Amino acid sequence: MIRLTELRLPIDHAPEDLEVAICKKLAILAKDLIRYEVFKRSYDARKNNVLSFIYILDLSVKDEEAVLKRLAHDPQIRLSPDTRYHFVAHFDSHIKPQSALRPVVIGFGPCGIFAALTLAQMGLKPIVLERGKPVRERTQDTWGLWRKKILNPESNVQFGEGGAGTFSDGKLWSQVKDPKFHGRKVLQEFVKAGAPEEILYVSKPHIGTFRLVGVVEKMRKEIIELGGEVRFGQKVTGFEISNHVLQGIHLESGDFLEADHVVLALGHSARDTFATLHDAGVYMEAKPFSVGFRIEHPQSLIDRTRLGPHAGNPLIGAADYKLVHHAKNGRSVYSFCMCPGGTVVAATSESNRVVTNGMSQYSRNERNANAGIVVGITPDDFPGGPLAGIEFQRQIESKAFTLGGSNYEAPGQLVGDFLQGKTSTEFGSVIPSYKPGVHLTDLAESLPAYAIEAIREAIPAFEKKIKGFSMHDAVLTGVETRTSSPLQIKRGPNYQSINTQGLYPAGEGAGYAGGIMSAGIDGIKVAEAIALDLLATQHQD
Repeated sequence: MIRLTELRLPIDHAPEDLEVAICKKLAILAKDLIRYEVFKRSYDARKNNVLSFIYILDLSVKDEEAVLKRLAHDPQIRLSPDTRYHFVAHFDSHIKPQSALRPVVIGFGPCGIFAALTLAQMGLKPIVLERGKPVRERTQDTWGLWRKKILNPESNVQFGEGGAGTFSDGKLWSQVKDPKFHGRKVLQEFVKAGAPEEILYVSKPHIGTFRLVGVVEKMRKEIIELGGEVRFGQKVTGFEISNHVLQGIHLESGDFLEADHVVLALGHSARDTFATLHDAGVYMEAKPFSVGFRIEHPQSLIDRTRLGPHAGNPLIGAADYKLVHHAKNGRSVYSFCMCPGGTVVAATSESNRVVTNGMSQYSRNERNANAGIVVGITPDDFPGGPLAGIEFQRQIESKAFTLGGSNYEAPGQLVGDFLQGKTSTEFGSVIPSYKPGVHLTDLAESLPAYAIEAIREAIPAFEKKIKGFSMHDAVLTGVETRTSSPLQIKRGPNYQSINTQGLYPAGEGAGYAGGIMSAGIDGIKVAEAIALDLLATQHQD
């Protein structure tokens, strides 16, 4: 097939115009175009306010070799890469791994789902241990915090089927290098499980929370149909390790599960499990992460600023943004997990603490836009070893709980008052979306002074890029602390812990991903590493 890139058409073009443009670009007749498919579609509104779709296409033509030779000078025309997923191994009744033990996956967020699914598709029948509940029961528990201020520490935005990604914007893009197109497999599996087919080709695909619920359930069903197991309410409390080799797992129920290939797909909030691993001697290091607030503006303001006369065009939907500022005090401030037309959600997993996150539905049609405005910090800011970052987060989250009124309401402040150092007393035109509620206060007390200083400098700088960003009535809601894992469980080139054979740290919690897509990709890679390790010791029946 031929890969054609940078093909531009007006955004309101007719469907048949795409075929005409392909034939014109290749200088071929319509009868010589056998078929085509859209690999990627993005939009560009920068040139003279003319909104264009930009296509990357894969297509088949008659006499492909001659066409490629004739257009060899054109960098936009080349052979299509092979984006199909190729399993590294497959185990069946004739090919079995030397180990009689089934691989175990701890955690059933995006990383755990794709690790388990890939293992199951290779015939390895994994056992999944998820401390939380199935996704629909988990959703009810999550609403319990949002609507009734009742927290279930084992079933919430962080814990349960689907992981933290379920209650997010459902973003499905990443900047990780992906030479083997693992990300394509992630998207294809989502579509197979019911996600909209457009995620395969739009430039910034997303699913949204409610659609993710059904998708996750179907993926679980496939794992089970392939011989895997998904066990809910299974909290891991200990690791049996002898001479740096994993022997098995202790569960809160008192059961012991013998295992020698275990995927740690814990997510970034499994703080008690991190401590258990540390106590067991598994090597880990503190790593940088970020803390800050959620900021809310009218989505219409963001649309007008980013899209100009094209604001509101249903073909491109709600506008987003990505901002970075390097403050004078040496701190970097940036927008994080921007959610167009979304809501700010309560995301704590521990009692008497407040944590915020952002979420959007597939439609992205809520009134407000929100994003994290966060400040980068390093282990130098929280000395004390691998677990010190967790304590740093907890102190901030506990302070936010107190500032919010000690009832899971979040502390908030109008942007104008925050910039002036004044306590807010009433909301203006922007009504915050966080449930169970926002308590107006002075957010200067909620973060270290260097972070407040950097954010106060960054917001006016962001105003120069997005007019209205520093509007007085915009709302800051605190605190955002779970941007990424505060530690990394070090692994070697074989994806195993550098000092514990059989343990495979993976995904966001272990410090190797950031978001649904990169976590899913890492889950696939770890599953492949397990298969290759088992394949190395296989025997024929």
